[in-house]
Amino acid sequence: MLNEVKVFVPASVSNVGCGFDTFGFAIEKLGDEITLRKTEGNDFVIKSISGDNGKLPKDIRLNTVGAPLMTMMLEHNITCGVELEINKYMPISSGLGSSAACAVASAYAGNILFELNLSEDKILDYALQGEKIASGGIHADNVAPALFGGFILIRSYNPIDIIKLPAPENLYCVIIYTDIEISTKDARRVLPECVPLKDAVKHWGNSAALTAGLFKNDLKLIGRAVEDFIVEPVRASLIPNYYKIKEIAYKNGSLACNISGSGPSIFAFAESEELADKIKYATNEFMVKCGNKFDIFVSKVNANGALLIDKK
Repeated sequence: MLNEVKVFVPASVSNVGCGFDTFGFAIEKLGDEITLRKTEGNDFVIKSISGDNGKLPKDIRLNTVGAPLMTMMLEHNITCGVELEINKYMPISSGLGSSAACAVASAYAGNILFELNLSEDKILDYALQGEKIASGGIHADNVAPALFGGFILIRSYNPIDIIKLPAPENLYCVIIYTDIEISTKDARRVLPECVPLKDAVKHWGNSAALTAGLFKNDLKLIGRAVEDFIVEPVRASLIPNYYKIKEIAYKNGSLACNISGSGPSIFAFAESEELADKIKYATNEFMVKCGNKFDIFVSKVNANGALLIDKK
């Protein structure tokens, strides 16, 4: 019988330009580590949170770790107490799936700790309950890649239909994080309710092209497909120097550059680690001159998703 588990769940990039609420991929290095343990009694407690600068709530009803575990325990008649330790190795409200990582970690760790042997789809269902707290709705484009790893397409939300796509081995991603906070709920408020048919047609074509590019291992096609005529124009104004950063990325060999999730993070694709580093250094030089706090990472697509680190 297990008493404690520790898991790691990666950060992720969602939307990927043309795929609002439908495309996402996991990245390396950044993510959340959660320790979940059983306790006597029936209390449900977040014992500690690190790496959030005191911004995340310890109230289990307001934190995205709460809903997946509480729902899971209720449905499976689990009556013990639990406590969690959350270590965040990624910025919050960054457009990198911070809330999704916590929700996935909670569901993934609960399945292991309580030895439920749930299917991946059922773990996903529980995790989506946590993401709903952060964004106000069910959105799987961060949750699914955080859980499964790799590149993900969400074909449908009702019923949920997740398709795993191949990721080219030599596809690199530069993540530019600017230190401003944009909540998912706020970023959704600026979105148009209706879009011109001509823009929708371009989007459909790019979504199909991105899928084809991933299957064909065609990096140039992937680059051409990551184009956004609907969301980027309205969200770009929320991110200081967005178009200048995008210009720098393209000048230094980027295949594509766009907003990660709801922002403020920006991602740029490159076809080699050398080019990714070139984009990183050029962007770094510009950001230093701006005087704002920032961070830049280079990553490949994380193929693993959620991982068990330890169990006792």
